[in-house]
Amino acid sequence: MSKDQEAQEDELLALASIYDETEFCRAESTPGGEIQVCLELPKDFKIYVKGDKQREYGVLFLPPLVLNFELPLDYPSASAPIFTLSSKWLSRTQLMVLCRRLDELWLENQGSVVLFSWIQFLKEDVLNFLSIQSPLEVARALPERKKGEASMTKEALTERGKKKPLDSRAIVEVDPRADILPQLLDFDEAQRQKAFEGKVFSCGICFTEKLGSSCLCFKECSHVYCKACMSEYFQIQIRDGNVQCLNCPEPKCKSVATPSQVKLLVDEELFARYDRLLLQSSLDLMADVVYCPRKMCHTAVMVEPDTTMGICTACQYAFCTLCERAYHGVSACQATAEELRGLRDEYMSASDDKKKFLERRYGKQVIQNAVEESFSRDWLDENCKACPRCGANIQKIYGCNKMTCTSCKQYFCWLCLSLLTRGNPYSHFDNSSSPCYNQ
Repeated sequence: MSKDQEAQEDELLALASIYDETEFCRAESTPGGEIQVCLELPKDFKIYVKGDKQREYGVLFLPPLVLNFELPLDYPSASAPIFTLSSKWLSRTQLMVLCRRLDELWLENQGSVVLFSWIQFLKEDVLNFLSIQSPLEVARALPERKKGEASMTKEALTERGKKKPLDSRAIVEVDPRADILPQLLDFDEAQRQKAFEGKVFSCGICFTEKLGSSCLCFKECSHVYCKACMSEYFQIQIRDGNVQCLNCPEPKCKSVATPSQVKLLVDEELFARYDRLLLQSSLDLMADVVYCPRKMCHTAVMVEPDTTMGICTACQYAFCTLCERAYHGVSACQATAEELRGLRDEYMSASDDKKKFLERRYGKQVIQNAVEESFSRDWLDENCKACPRCGANIQKIYGCNKMTCTSCKQYFCWLCLSLLTRGNPYSHFDNSSSPCYNQ
């Protein structure tokens, strides 16, 4: 084996011992391989979409730079490694600059193995070398080219922009028409989860230490509890219908578990109940959503602004959204006797907006009659008694306790409302066994 081959083998073995399989993959048929280089981002690093700096996203990880290389027979004594450098978030221009820097590093170390120096540069110095600072701007997706519109040739680009020809070693992995932001955020979340699963946490409920892979982290507050404790907690809350209360157990913490977290910790039946109740509670908060009043339906119905008619899409029932009876057009809602009894107190204690709503629902005249009727009923209850024979309201102004109904002419006792005989009505008061004796 030549010295070059020995140096190549030693370098590849060293890379395999330093980096795991997710970072370094050695080629099978040729001396070469692929290195995934994850950059070390500074704390509180943020990204934003070009033209939308108002919304910034904090990230801990960005997709790696991918260095594919093949070692010539006379490497490292004479020739440099043949390589390509690709990225999902760097521009082609930036990648070309990095390729030239790798060439310079080879020239500085010609005759010695250079892959480790390349990797260290890409891992530690790229941000400073390219003057990349937080927040990092990522480009929006380019609009689709119109049919028949020719793409710009390399020669045209060179002539038009007075730029150097493109370096074929610099590869942008993302379609310029695709939106890169979701891909970056998804990668960051996946890497965060991977890092979380490898750490050890102490559960604040059972006080046992477990790997992050057996724990749940609330995203808003980052409090961590083991999945076993949270699964039991979620099941109890969902069975009780408290789907809005799947919050962090930490006292006074208002972080809420996401639906995807709940789905991981409960069975399909409970999650279906959680999903249904969560949707219903969300619809209940929407002013333009009502429910079909039919007991066997209760489908959510969208209501047009400034109208009181709802039409159920499931059973086609047309109903009034105010009184929930069959739609009655512009006519006032018909209140039941029970509703009218409580209408006065509700109207008298209501705010101005509530009073207007009640007047719109029942009609101002109905409200006025209900109030007057209610006051009349209160006066009658305080000052009158009902005839025990016909029920007519009788007021006693003067005289004895032997009363004569003005409606049916029946004699009765004002005190105990007993019917009195027409022949001798006063015998009721002379009878010593009567509760009204001598009264």
